[in-house]
Amino acid sequence: MNQLSLIEAWVTSLSFTFQLYFDFSGYTDMAIGVALLFNIKLPLNFNSPYKSKNIRDFWTRWHITLSRFLRDYIYIPLGGNQDGSSKMYSNILVTFLIGGLWHGAGWTFIFWGFLHAVAIIIHRLWIITGISLNRAFAWFLTFNFINITWVFFRAETWEDALKILKGMFGFSGVVLPETFQNYSFFRVENILFGDIYSNFNNDNEITFWLPIGLCICILFKNSYQVINSYQPSNKVIAFIVIIFSISLMNLDKNAEFIYFNF
Repeated sequence: MNQLSLIEAWVTSLSFTFQLYFDFSGYTDMAIGVALLFNIKLPLNFNSPYKSKNIRDFWTRWHITLSRFLRDYIYIPLGGNQDGSSKMYSNILVTFLIGGLWHGAGWTFIFWGFLHAVAIIIHRLWIITGISLNRAFAWFLTFNFINITWVFFRAETWEDALKILKGMFGFSGVVLPETFQNYSFFRVENILFGDIYSNFNNDNEITFWLPIGLCICILFKNSYQVINSYQPSNKVIAFIVIIFSISLMNLDKNAEFIYFNF
């Protein structure tokens, strides 16, 4: 992997963050839909997790069935929160380490689970203080923590993960569009001007799609909410037919679901 500048590193991490979201969301909807064809009702498994305002809320929304399984078959049998704070924190740590290992037999997955365990523990300690954060800031903090930890989830090696993180925190240089060179504020050491997506073959479309992905994740209803408010009409049916037709025409362009591997 080439060295990524600040913007490229954030674009890389956010692209995977949204890819994983829509991949898992679609995978879940398809599984539930196919099950309904056989009159089997699968439980809720994905509930707009990127709307979460704390890490505990995230894990009540993301891969809900796995969270429930880890709670019922690992966390509670270990003692849960019944044997004092120190024991509870160690139980949380063990549970998330196993959750990371469940996703893949690699240290990056285990470290990903470790980071989420630490975040859950910090959240529990924060609750004790009784201090509440601004809702927008709480969401911003939670979303960026999730985005950063996905780097370890996605990276094949430690070196790849560290390269992306170094870029995200500006240690691999900052490249801004040439138009910014006209402003003295940006003419400082370590800031270069040129093609900000040189490692992406100057594909500027991603600047357009990332904000759209974010808006869909945090502003729109999820499939369960849509179903609950669904009212059949000719316009809705026509829209569904059009979307279904477009999907069929693009079947040959589909990549394998990421979560198919887990």
